[in-house]
This record gives sequence, structure tokens and C-alpha cells, in this order.
Amino acid sequence: MPLQMSTRGRYGVRLMVALALNYGKGISLLKGIARQEGISEKYLGQIIIPLKAGGLVASQRGSHGGYSLARPPEDITVKDIVEAIEGAIAPVPCADLAAGASPGECGEDPTGCDRATTCVATRVWKKLRDDIVSSLSGFTLAELARQAREVGAPATNYMI
Repeated sequence: MPLQMSTRGRYGVRLMVALALNYGKGISLLKGIARQEGISEKYLGQIIIPLKAGGLVASQRGSHGGYSLARPPEDITVKDIVEAIEGAIAPVPCADLAAGASPGECGEDPTGCDRATTCVATRVWKKLRDDIVSSLSGFTLAELARQAREVGAPATNYMI
């Protein structure tokens, strides 16, 4: 299986860019974002939950309810979004020892890997993790929204 972002992660970034495009203009409805992005509203409803729990999205209930960014788009990175949806960024569990994974969780062997702390391959996985984290940290929602405007992303009104 190739190392790749899940559909939830990819759609989560798209959802957050849509909210960033509407930042400061009011509340956005998932229904409008779903239509614009070609993603099921029900699926977006599942994706918004960890984004809200992660403090990235604010919700407003009631007849004038919807969603907005909880922080300015300049203060939210793609890394923040991916971690809220996917969890810790690590190509293998032993690359995430600093975040609390135990060496016994490493490797293909379901019984665990007791060599994670002495295995030189772990250095490769940690470097890969660090490079991924660095790259994702380098993209803010403000930058992605700017790029979306440049490429002519539709300016659909997501507000109620």
C-alpha cells in the first residue's frame, strides 16, 4: 500500500480552504460547501467533528447556524488540519516515539518490534516524518485561499 493521505484528510483540507475563502464574511453552511466541492454533505459532517474538537472550526447552532474558522487562516496550517483528522503524522509507529508510541508498536510484526530504539531504519522514518511535518507546517490556510483565488476557485456564497 502506498504512503498516501486518506480521503478524509484530503477532503478536510478542501473543507478548510472553503471556510478560509469565506473567513470574515459570516457563517458557512456545509450544504453549500458540499455542493461546491462535490463532496457528500454527510461525509463533510463527519469530517467537521475532529476539526471542531481540534479547535480549528467553530459552530453556531440554530436557524442561522453553520461553521466558520475558529482562528484566522494565517494561524492554521495544513499540518494542524491533518493532525486533527488523521492523528499523529508518522509513516511508521516507531517514528512517533516522542508522541507516546512505544517501541513495541513498530514494524510489520503484529507482536511488535523490540528493535525500534536501536534500528537504524528508524532514523529514515523519523527523517521522513520530520520532512512531512515541516512541509505541511509551511502551508497556511491564508496561503491556500490566496492560491485558490489566483486559480479562479469559484466564489460561491456559502453563507446563509
